[in-house]
Amino acid sequence: MIAIDYTPAIRQQAGIGRIVRGQVKALLGINPGYELRLFVTGQISPADQATSPLPLYPTPYIDERNLVRIWHRLDIPLPRVEWIVGGEIELLHATDFVLPPSRARRKVLTIHDLAFLYYPDAAMPGLHRYLNTVVPRSVRRADHILADSHHTARDLHELWQVENEAITVVQGAVDHDFFRPISDGDEQQRVRRKYNIGDQPFILGLSKLQPRKNFSRLIRAFHLAREEACIPHHLVIGGSKGWLFDDIFATVQELGLMGQVHFSGFVDDADLPALYSAADFFAYPSLYEGFGLPILEALACNTPVLAGDNSCLPEAGGPGAIYVNAESVEEIAAGIVRLASDEDLRTRLREDGRTHAASFTWERSARQLLDAYRRVLG
Repeated sequence: MIAIDYTPAIRQQAGIGRIVRGQVKALLGINPGYELRLFVTGQISPADQATSPLPLYPTPYIDERNLVRIWHRLDIPLPRVEWIVGGEIELLHATDFVLPPSRARRKVLTIHDLAFLYYPDAAMPGLHRYLNTVVPRSVRRADHILADSHHTARDLHELWQVENEAITVVQGAVDHDFFRPISDGDEQQRVRRKYNIGDQPFILGLSKLQPRKNFSRLIRAFHLAREEACIPHHLVIGGSKGWLFDDIFATVQELGLMGQVHFSGFVDDADLPALYSAADFFAYPSLYEGFGLPILEALACNTPVLAGDNSCLPEAGGPGAIYVNAESVEEIAAGIVRLASDEDLRTRLREDGRTHAASFTWERSARQLLDAYRRVLG
């Protein structure tokens, strides 16, 4: 039996949750030849059970917060995952940075990124302390590590001396049946109305509002681009509030951009393809990422991308993006002006980007995952 931690798929709509959902669904589609059981820390709803591709094994008598305290803060190895899934485990796949207690014959751990090492404000202080304690311990206990990108694999080797042979890169992907160009003008107008965007051309930024996503610099660069080139675009930033976000709103006030920068709040998944498609381009000058799924989503929707030149972002964007120093307001501004002013450039990026994104499928990702399982099990 292979036991897979499906908790992120239930608790997180985007990011890691999307990765786990996509990989598990595709893994089942290629008939892996192993019995798979999905466990969830804490309680689940009937809707969670109904939408899962397999029956879920929850821990109904202990909520997730208390279970994490028992497992990782108190370091008490009870209850073991075997008790949750009801049987012996050949391979345990912990999908979200930390290993739960188990006597599985082999243990595989996914490390999505090491942002908490590079950027301490990538997480709230309590979570940052927790990750710095628990993640290295989990890496030491794992038989094999999965990384979302080649860059994260290099980070693991260089920062924690994890042997290259002990790491497999299992890249993220995009659902091309869902993320596709939406040329229907009525559908684009619907999302414009829903998120109060108006009819002007716009640049889209999308992520939870927190320092690592670099929105304050993006807003300053947008202001500089408007001053230097008089571009007609507005900037739309979609995403829920994370932490340390006050500076983002303060920057808009400081620069007097209240009428040109729009915060849409959380964007429903169903609206993402039309929103990407309606934007002239997507801006993602993040300071560090483990993979950068939104870049692939934008490219699959035929939307050119402006991205930071750091971490894994060039892996995700390939030839469908232009890259800038994410710590330079001037470079971000120059990139905005280039993309806003050059239709030929946007056309080329659309063509190259969609071809690049087409190779990132969940089936490919699941086959990478299955190959890792087979190597570990021998």
